[in-house]
Amino acid sequence: MDWNVVQVFLWLIAGLVSFYFSIGNARVWTSISVGFFLILIGELLPNAVPFLPGAGNPQIEAMGYIVGTLSILVMSHGFQEYYVFSRTLELEGSKLYVYLTTLAVIAASLVFILINPPPDAQTLRTIRIVEHANWVFLSLINIDLIRKIYLNVKDSPIGSGFLAFMAVFACIFLWKGSELYILVYSFDIPSIMREYPTRYLVSQIVGNLGNLAASLSVGGTFLYLARLLR
Repeated sequence: MDWNVVQVFLWLIAGLVSFYFSIGNARVWTSISVGFFLILIGELLPNAVPFLPGAGNPQIEAMGYIVGTLSILVMSHGFQEYYVFSRTLELEGSKLYVYLTTLAVIAASLVFILINPPPDAQTLRTIRIVEHANWVFLSLINIDLIRKIYLNVKDSPIGSGFLAFMAVFACIFLWKGSELYILVYSFDIPSIMREYPTRYLVSQIVGNLGNLAASLSVGGTFLYLARLLR
């Protein structure tokens, strides 16, 4: 079975669960849920384009990586909002505002891609490195931020849910960190891959296992939180 198909299928489940969670719960969860939902789009566009119209279109692939970058930014903003909420019980904006702002940024990114020359392989590689670098460093920051949130809400019914989010970002760190390592050292280029086959293989295995664990833990965490919030 094609590993990309498995990844897309698992992120389809995780993405739909997180989006449904954003609809049915308080505003404070919206950015977090929408951010995780966008991983589905970011994974679907680059990995499933052979099954979609416009297969091989570099602009579609570029949009996938840009949406992937946007997803970590949106969910990081959501956790920052939750941290403030856990300290002050104050929150600004509405659920609709989060949805509309996210759509507006995606639309602006699409316009940017369309008005510029179609990205070549080097440009796509640069966009991917930017995406993975954002994921790696913001995952570490989010783990520490979620730890602080947990200390504020550990006595509440949902406290353990934030421990699950820490595990989610640990899995994402392994996933995106492995892919960033491959890109930075160009281990995906056949000539370099043949020179360092073990490093490439280990990085691929860690990345795939991290991806699998991340998709399963995201869906499981939101289902667990939904149960806690009943």
